[in-house]
Amino acid sequence: MLFTPVALGKKKLSSDVLRSDVKGCLKVGPCGLGNEAVYLNSFFIDRRFYAAYSEISRVFKRVAISKGGFTGKGIFGSIPYLVVQLRDGTEKQCNFKYEEQVDEFIIQFKKKCPGIPTLSREGERRLAEEKAKEEARYLKTLSPEAEEALTELRTAKAYLEEHAEVPARLSAAAKQKRVMDQMNPYYRYAAVAIFLLAAGALVIGIISVLRHQGYAMYFVLFGMAFIFYTMSSQILPTRRNNKRYADRVWQEAVAESSALNAHCPGYKIPDQYAHPASYDRMIRVIREGKAKTSDEAWKVMTEELMAINSSVTVSQTEYDEITAIKPMFLIDRP
Repeated sequence: MLFTPVALGKKKLSSDVLRSDVKGCLKVGPCGLGNEAVYLNSFFIDRRFYAAYSEISRVFKRVAISKGGFTGKGIFGSIPYLVVQLRDGTEKQCNFKYEEQVDEFIIQFKKKCPGIPTLSREGERRLAEEKAKEEARYLKTLSPEAEEALTELRTAKAYLEEHAEVPARLSAAAKQKRVMDQMNPYYRYAAVAIFLLAAGALVIGIISVLRHQGYAMYFVLFGMAFIFYTMSSQILPTRRNNKRYADRVWQEAVAESSALNAHCPGYKIPDQYAHPASYDRMIRVIREGKAKTSDEAWKVMTEELMAINSSVTVSQTEYDEITAIKPMFLIDRP
């Protein structure tokens, strides 16, 4: 190991155990989950720290959003973090590039440590308040037909939650494909042109510095600045940031979902939309009295989901559902 992970908390692993554990850990983004500990990144170095499972009190996602995001309207760009709180009261916040990687980490963490909370205390409080408001909207008594539909939907949802990594990959693939499909190709051409010009300026600047020519350092600085700008914009085409790759990942995710959905008990929704959040929204439709059967619930849920736009105010739970599944419903739509 180039850098030996540094312990967080009181428990420290022996060098032999640590070396073996970090080498064989499940890598999720810049972090990892081993048999003995979780491995967390610093700002620049992946898996730079570790915390033994016995030292962890809580793990959850934190999302930094623009000021407008706090109105609860629409879907906003976000910066995702993984937060690990220790029993001694300290916490470690890890920055991730992609929010779906944080979700994947939490899914895998739940499997290893089902008894450790994966919501912040504030998140638990807000969730309880939202649940109480939802319960007030539900009908007290449902028809036998509606109760039967609820049983079908809950059975299917529970099955997908047992294999949560498959719907999570489907959601992530849909988001990536949607971004690639909607991106103007001229933006990519412009990004490539800027990158090439910046690279040229950097080369010229380095040569000028070696020759002790005036203004050479400006070429170097501006070249490096625009290179980093185009790379961080996520517009520049790369091996994993292009339409062809996004299409292939989406097709693989749908095929994986289809294989899972084929054995799903209860009511089956199309493979492209098979996600626990889809079932959650259908269950809510029936409990609110808007539908009596699973087919009716599917139709109402789809119509309501597609009607949501930036002018609609939603709760945090509904925001999470929308960001997870709406990209699936928008595939192949203008």
